[in-house]
Amino acid sequence: MGKLFGTDGVRGLANVELSPLLALKLGTTAAHVIIERKQNTKVLVGRDPRISGDILESALVAGICSQGVDAVLLGVIPTPGVAYLTRTTSAAAGVVISASHNPVKDNGIKFFGPDGYKLDDSIEASIEDQIDDFDRFPKPQGAEVGNVIHRHELAWGYAEHVKCTINKSLAGMKIVIDSANGAASELSPEIFEELGAKTHCINCIPNGVNINVDCGSLHPGQMREKVKTMGADVGLSFDGDADRVILTDERGDIVDGDHIMAIYGLHCARTGGLPTNTVVGTVMSNIGLEIALKKENLKLMRTSVGDRYVSEELQRSGAIVGGEKSGHIILSRYSTTGDGMVTALQVINVMLETGKKLSELAAEMHEYPQLLVNVKVARRDGWDANAAILSSIKDAQERLKDRGRVVVRASGTEKLIRVMAEGPDQDELDRLVGQMVDTVKSEMGSV
Repeated sequence: MGKLFGTDGVRGLANVELSPLLALKLGTTAAHVIIERKQNTKVLVGRDPRISGDILESALVAGICSQGVDAVLLGVIPTPGVAYLTRTTSAAAGVVISASHNPVKDNGIKFFGPDGYKLDDSIEASIEDQIDDFDRFPKPQGAEVGNVIHRHELAWGYAEHVKCTINKSLAGMKIVIDSANGAASELSPEIFEELGAKTHCINCIPNGVNINVDCGSLHPGQMREKVKTMGADVGLSFDGDADRVILTDERGDIVDGDHIMAIYGLHCARTGGLPTNTVVGTVMSNIGLEIALKKENLKLMRTSVGDRYVSEELQRSGAIVGGEKSGHIILSRYSTTGDGMVTALQVINVMLETGKKLSELAAEMHEYPQLLVNVKVARRDGWDANAAILSSIKDAQERLKDRGRVVVRASGTEKLIRVMAEGPDQDELDRLVGQMVDTVKSEMGSV
């Protein structure tokens, strides 16, 4: 079998591309690799509430147990909960069945190593290399077959961890929570209410098919309106597996991942706790974040798009905050992966420590206009060596100089060239991006 793992596990159309047979193969092969490495033979399995999770979980667990490895079923739980429990219960690995913010027709299978970080590239490669031989692995018999152990209550241990990341009461705060009918639907209102907040939860009744439907971090409109009508202090919109969050301030204005990194990073620096004076973003982080940090002599380190790359840079550099505009934020003091509830609590903590409203904190970063065009092309290979395209990019960069930036990159999965520019003037961006797009179409074949 060819390349299976992307930057966020194995994804696909549930019951078609990501079939029960593929889940069985993945479970069997992953368990076999774990045995080869002589790790603890216990694997945690969690999922979001989408309807296809049942069949994929059954197949995956059958594969795991077929190799003599115990499968501990956590039930519906946020992705960061699986990462946390894998690390703290000495499991060999953790598995999440979720397609995150994607629609219900999709699903995914993502692995965490025993340290709570995403599975090492070498282990993923080993699984890919051996998956076609899954039916030829040794077959334990009798008492040597793995057990299926139901431990749904472990989710509350993760909830306690989330609550312990803040040492202040939220008494007096009014918070609107949109759980996207996803994995945080039960835990999120409980956590914030136990900390003292008065909460109003919307989209917290999952039925298997309503996950992410016109709600959550990709569609925060309902949450914004509810914040304004209720006079709430803050609104929180999670995605289907709660590893990301988008906030709104008391006026209903969006506070995205770039603003969150600015708020948290600047506060840490001012209180003496930002190692390396660095925040880690991606090439798509708004230049406004870079400028806001630079005013305080802090720097923005950019990685390729994808939380895997952000996580790797955090580990390499020793920085403690990184993430993406989408609200997928990694705060390495508290979590090995993105955690929407932890992120929300840390922003609220800054509000409480400074006595400022969220709108005041968000105003420290001015978001520059950004224009992104996805150009459908006949071919994408070789664009970055094409003289005409490179000349067009260089011209746009020179015109923007220190006032903005240009990012052109090929999609990793589609025949697309993504052309993006940021700067203070929208008309100028329209003109410069238009010129680059025309050149790309001319040179790479327009579709």
